Order: sequence, then C-alpha cells, then structure tokens
Amino acid sequence: MTDDNNSALKEILPCVEVLVVDDSRTLRRILIRELNNLGITHVVEASNGVEVLEMALGKSPDLMLLDMEMPELDGLGVLEEMAKKSLSQQFPIIVVSGADQIEKTIKCIELGAEDYLPKPFDPVLLKARIFSSLEKKRLKDLDASRMLQLEEEKQLLEMEQMKTEKLMLNILPRSIAERLKRGEKNIAGSYPESTILFSDMVGFTKMSSEIPASALVELLNDLFTRFDKRAEMLGLEKIKTIGDAYMAVGGLPIPRSDHAEICADMALGMFEDLKAFNLERGKELNLRIGLNSGPVVAGVIGFTKFSYDLWGNTVNTASRMESTSAHGRVQVSPSTIELLKDAFCLEMRPEPVECKGLGAIQTALLVARK
Repeated sequence: MTDDNNSALKEILPCVEVLVVDDSRTLRRILIRELNNLGITHVVEASNGVEVLEMALGKSPDLMLLDMEMPELDGLGVLEEMAKKSLSQQFPIIVVSGADQIEKTIKCIELGAEDYLPKPFDPVLLKARIFSSLEKKRLKDLDASRMLQLEEEKQLLEMEQMKTEKLMLNILPRSIAERLKRGEKNIAGSYPESTILFSDMVGFTKMSSEIPASALVELLNDLFTRFDKRAEMLGLEKIKTIGDAYMAVGGLPIPRSDHAEICADMALGMFEDLKAFNLERGKELNLRIGLNSGPVVAGVIGFTKFSYDLWGNTVNTASRMESTSAHGRVQVSPSTIELLKDAFCLEMRPEPVECKGLGAIQTALLVARK
C-alpha cells in the first residue's frame, strides 16, 4: 500500500468494527489485544458458528477473523451458509487455520473468504493481512459510494431532461420537438389542408382595468387551461395566445381529413368552457371565434425562444373571420362552409361581410352539429 493509502486507512481504524470468531476465549483475547495495538478498538466476539450467522444477519462488521475449527458449525460451514445468503460478499473475511487445514482453507477462499492467517499467527503477518483486507474494503466502499453518486446524478440528469422535454412539448408539437431533439435546424413544411381557429375575448379589456394584474393572469390561465385540455382531447394543435386571443389549428403537423370538423367542435366547446368559467367566477366574458380552411406554411422560428407558427392567406382570412364575427358566435369562411355543411348546422349571413384586405366575403355562423 502507498503512504496515502496507509494514511487514509489509519484515519478510519478507530471507526472500524472487527468480529473475532473463535471457540477459544484465550485465542480471542490474544487477537483482540493485537487488534487494539493496531488502533482497532471496536471488536465484537463470537464463540461459535451459529452465533456468527445471527450477527451477520444484523449489522455487518468491517472485517471478520474466522477460526476454522469450531464445534457445531466450523468456519467452512459458516462460509457455506453465508454464501447461500450472499453475506460473504458484504465484508472481508480472514480465515484463521492450522497448517493441516490447507484444503479447507482453499475451499473457504473459493466461498468468498478474502485471506487466511496460519496458526500460530505472527503479529507482523496479522497486521499485513488485516490492513490489506481493510484497504480493499475501503476502496470497494469508495467505488460503491461513487457509483451511488453517479446513479443519483444520472437520475437528476434524467429528471432535468424530462423537464426539458415536457417544456418543449408545452411549446411545440410532439413531432416537431422530436425533430429538434434529433438536431434538425430548419424545420418547415407546407400543408395543403388545414383549418385555423382564432378566438378573441369580448369584455376582457374592461375587466383588465378593474382587477389586479396577478388576478387577471390567474383568471386568464384558468380559462385558457380549459381550452388547452379541450384542444388536446380533440386533437388540435394550440399555436399560441396573444393577450386574450387564442389560436389553434387542425390538420397539422400530422395531417387529418376531419380538420374542419374538430375545429368546429373546438369552437362550440369553447363556449361551453366559457359558460362554466363565468358561472364559477361570477364573470360576464364573451367570445368571438373565426374559422378558415386552406393551405398553410408551418415552421419553427427563433433561436433562444422557439416558436411554432403558421403563415399564409389561410391564416390571415381566419383572423378576419374572428374580427368580423358577432359576439358569442363562430363565423366560418366559404372554404370551411364546404367542409362542414354535411355535419353541422350553419346559418348563412344575409349579406357578405366586408373583410379588411380581402373584400366582401359570404360567410356563415356555426350553430351546432346535426
């Protein structure tokens, strides 16, 4: 052993506990005296093999000095029983044996004994064997402690990764988040069929001037959480919220043929959520919702803060459908009317609606599912 190892071992010797097993009280006294001379003061005695097994099942010592010849259960028998219970690997065992018991000694080593000490034992050899065994245990315990620390660090890292992934999924669609994790840089795609939902809250501006900011955010979070749960249930992708506006899309990033229908169900369901919210909160908020269907371009933008967003005339038209809708109603564009007319009741508006930048458009108001 190096000087550093010797120094580290000497520091722990006062805390080391050694189990001395021998049916001869005289030999136990001699061994205990030698151990005390080495600086080992915590010594436990056992006079037979049965007693050893009972002790080993409780608190494990740091080292065992095990006599080979004992009545009832000898040293070999003790090791055989300990091997069955996987106890022999928990702490080093030095077998104390006579010169005529070499075959049994070899079997003891095979069963997990760390070393052996011949009788009559030499104090110098005893010290060398004990220090060697204790040093191996110290290094083994150190490795076990490091492995435990590494495992804890690994678990913490996995937890942080889970948190990061959960955060990404709160910001981005799952399929987009997976692509980002794989290292893709420019994520964009064209989708020929989709339906965009825009909603805006009526009465929010007035309410925001009447209550504290923290209460306002708490109320908005409550309502939007209800919308989020409904969107997830129906299979829509929430895109973003801007103030009191809520935007979602059906049909991407995973295309589906019923994109208009799920957006219509979402719009009608949002009014149900708002009604429950108003009853619980004692508010009188209202919604205005617009739907439009068509092709869009979607992709991830940003470097420090990712955002999954949509572009194209379809998005602009959906926004106009919302801004020109009546309070408490869902206005749908001509393209969405065609997709919904067989499954939903629609109320055609008597006159075309003038939409900024788009001109007059003949729209309808969504009533209910047929």
